[in-house]
Amino acid sequence: MAKLPKPEELAKIDFTPPKTGWMETPVVFKEGMFCHGSKPKSLQLVNFPNPRDWRPADVDWKLPENWKEIILEGIAERLEKYRSFRLFLDICVRCGACADKCHFFIGTGDPKNMPVLRAELIRSVYRKEFTLAGKIFGKMAGARELTVDVLKEWWYYFYQCTECRRCSVFCPYGIDQAEITMIGRELLNLLGLNIEWIAGPVSNCYMKGNHLGLEPHTIVGNLEYMLDDIETITGKRIKPTFNRKGAEILFVTPSGDLFADPGTYTCMGYLMLFEELGLDYTWSTYASEGGNFGFFTSNEMAKRLNSKIYAEAKRLGVKWILGGECGHMWRVLAQYMDTWNGPADFLEVPKSPVTGTVFENAKSTKMVHVAEFTADLIKNNKLKLDPRRNDHLKVTWHDSCNTSRGMGLLDEPRYVLKNVVKHFYEMPEDTIREKTFCCGSGTGLNASEDMDLRMKGGFPRANAVKFVAEHHGVNMLANVCAIDRATLKALMEYWVPSVNVCGLHELVANALIMTGEKERTTDLRGEPLPGIEAKEEKA
Repeated sequence: MAKLPKPEELAKIDFTPPKTGWMETPVVFKEGMFCHGSKPKSLQLVNFPNPRDWRPADVDWKLPENWKEIILEGIAERLEKYRSFRLFLDICVRCGACADKCHFFIGTGDPKNMPVLRAELIRSVYRKEFTLAGKIFGKMAGARELTVDVLKEWWYYFYQCTECRRCSVFCPYGIDQAEITMIGRELLNLLGLNIEWIAGPVSNCYMKGNHLGLEPHTIVGNLEYMLDDIETITGKRIKPTFNRKGAEILFVTPSGDLFADPGTYTCMGYLMLFEELGLDYTWSTYASEGGNFGFFTSNEMAKRLNSKIYAEAKRLGVKWILGGECGHMWRVLAQYMDTWNGPADFLEVPKSPVTGTVFENAKSTKMVHVAEFTADLIKNNKLKLDPRRNDHLKVTWHDSCNTSRGMGLLDEPRYVLKNVVKHFYEMPEDTIREKTFCCGSGTGLNASEDMDLRMKGGFPRANAVKFVAEHHGVNMLANVCAIDRATLKALMEYWVPSVNVCGLHELVANALIMTGEKERTTDLRGEPLPGIEAKEEKA
C-alpha cells in the first residue's frame, strides 16, 4: 500500500490541464490510485470469463488473442440490448455542466475524471466502430481506434468512478454517466479485468449468501456477541430467530452490519427496535446480504445476487421483506429489481403490523426500508424516545448516494433523526439531498491499496463535514449505508478526526426506552450517557 501523504499535501490539487489533447495524453498508473486485479478463483466460482493471474501495474495484462473482437462484440450486444446506452453515447453535446460535479475530478484535478470526458473514453471507440462519421472522418469526428493503451485507460478511469450519479443531476439531457461506467465495467469483465475487492465479495455472496463469506454459525455467533452487549446495557436478553418458516417478515441487512464497527452498533439498534415492537420476523443465514456487489460487475450478476433474497422469502413463506441500512441494495431494488426478477407477486404488499400503514411505494418490490418503517412508527407515536441520551452528540446527516438519488429517501431519515437527537445540523445546501457528495469509496473501491484515490475522492464530502464541525461543533456523521459506515470512518480519521460515524438506528436505539429495561448508564458504544457521571457523583 502506498504511503498516504499528509492531508495538507493531498489538499493541494493541481487543475492545470495537460499540454496535450486528451487522446494524446497517455494514462499513467499511479500507486495508491487503483485496486488489485481480480484473482482467478474469484472469477472461476461465478463462471466469469478469462480468469488468470494479472497485475494492473504490469505491461502485459495477459489478454486473450481476440480481446478486441470480444470488446467490440460486447459493445454491439449492449447497444442492441440497452437503448439507454446508445442514447447516452449519441446525445451528449459536451456542454461541461457535469465537469466540476464529480468528486474525483474535484479531488484529483484530472480532466479524465470529468464525467463528460470519462464517457468520451468509450464514446470515441463507439464513434470509430459504430458510426459512419467516425469511420470516415476518424479523429475529426471524435473517433479513435481501440488499442491496448485505450483499454488500460478504460480500466484505470472506470474504476475511478463510484457510479454515484451526482453528475446526472446537473446534466441538461439527463445522461446517466453511471450507466456508461457500468457498461464499461461489463466490457472489461469480459476480459477478466475485474478488481478483487469486487470479484471476491461477488463469489462469496454467490457461494455463501453474503459478501464476507460468513458461514451460518458465524452469523449467529456474531449476533450473540451483540445480544450480550445489549443485555449488559439494557438488562434485557433478546432471542431472535433464524431461518424460521412462517414468520411475517424476513429481515435482510448488509453483512457489514454483522461484522464490523460501526455497523454492529446499527445492527444492535435493529435488534432492540424489533424486540420492543414484538415484531414477528426472522433473519436468514442464507440470504444474509442486502448489498449487491454484482451490480459493480454486470447487470446479469446483479440479477443473480438479487434473486436470492426473493428465493429465500418464498422458501420461508414470509409475507413481506424489511431491509436494513444499505446503499446499492436499495438502488437495485428501486430501479432494477422489477425488470430483472419482479414483480414479487407471491408476497403481500407490506403493511406495518404496528401502525397498520400500507407501504404502497413497495407494492411491486414488497420490500420496505427500515428508515421508512421507523419514521412511520414515530409518526404514529408507537415508540418511547428520550433524545437526551444522544445529547453528547452533535450530528450531521450524509445522504448516501444510492438511497438519495437512487430511491428518493431524503426526508424519512431526517424525520427519524430529529426525533432521536436534539443537536442536528445540515451541511451546506449544495452538498446534501439530491446534490449529496459521495463517500468516494463506493462500487468496490473501498480497498486498502487505493487509499490515495479514496481520500481524494472523499475530499468534497469531508470538506462539507469540516464546515459544520468548525461552525457547529458537529462530532457525529450519521447515514444509512453500510459502505458509508465503513468508508466514511477512514475518511473522517484522515480529514476531520474530531468526527465519528454512525448508522441511523444506533441513534434510535440510544434514545429508545424499552419496556422493562434497567436504568441505562451507557450508549451502545459503552460511552457514559450525558449527565450520568454527575448523577453518580451526587449519589
